[in-house]
Amino acid sequence: MNRRDLFKCLPALALANRMTGSPRGEGPRLRSALCAYSLRNELKAGTMTYDDLVRLAVDTDIDGLDLTVYWFPKTEDSFLLPLRRLAYRNGVAIYSISVRTDMCQPTPELRAKEIQETKRWVDVAAKLGAGHIRVFGGDVPKGHSEDEAAGWVAEILKRAGEYAGANGVILGLENHGGITLKAERVIQIVRQVDSPWVGINLDTGNFRQDSYRQIAMCAPYAVNAQFKTVIREKEKGEPADWDRLTKIFADAKYKGYLALEYEEAADAATAVPPLLRKLRDLTRKYSAVS
Repeated sequence: MNRRDLFKCLPALALANRMTGSPRGEGPRLRSALCAYSLRNELKAGTMTYDDLVRLAVDTDIDGLDLTVYWFPKTEDSFLLPLRRLAYRNGVAIYSISVRTDMCQPTPELRAKEIQETKRWVDVAAKLGAGHIRVFGGDVPKGHSEDEAAGWVAEILKRAGEYAGANGVILGLENHGGITLKAERVIQIVRQVDSPWVGINLDTGNFRQDSYRQIAMCAPYAVNAQFKTVIREKEKGEPADWDRLTKIFADAKYKGYLALEYEEAADAATAVPPLLRKLRDLTRKYSAVS
């Protein structure tokens, strides 16, 4: 088939996909990843480096890295660019960074400061080639209502999201307790921002009741996902049903990364590799595109 014949076929192929519900156009496309927080003790102690995370991704045959930035030795080019090159040369996507933010800021001055700090991390993400940043909403200050605080978070996300979008970076608001304790509030904030550059960083272990229901509510808005080994119900933990969770994302036609975020007490160096392989296999099981 020559180029002219190929282009003639494309409209018919697109129509066939729509009529048959072909997953290549509309179905899920899941990718496996590791959140650097899983190796927090090793990174903090210096027994592992971010370069080592790239090598671990290769060894476990996963697709990407979500780099928690807390242990970055610096944010200058001398650190960021060699790390980006190493990942690229090993076929590993540094697709996300995870940062600390507190967007429940009651004064315009504090909100402006938070916006500037978020912009700084957008610049870091762009240097690494990451298209996503995980951010936190924060806690409602005493003397203020949740509705007030949600408005502040939306304001910061909207303004920071404009800068992020101009640099090709998406902000993912995590369900991380505080103002983002419940799915309804997280969704309300994201919908209020109403930006293609702002969505939900969906952490499967952070809801405190009806976790699977709340995860399913948020899944259509997810721009990144972090998989925990435990589902917490009213502060008590139970093993997470990863097959059920992955199906929730597949049913929502999610296209993106599912990143292991290991938080348990058992040695991460031993526990993480088999968990990554399990997550990799699930993404392939439920993904419409291999």
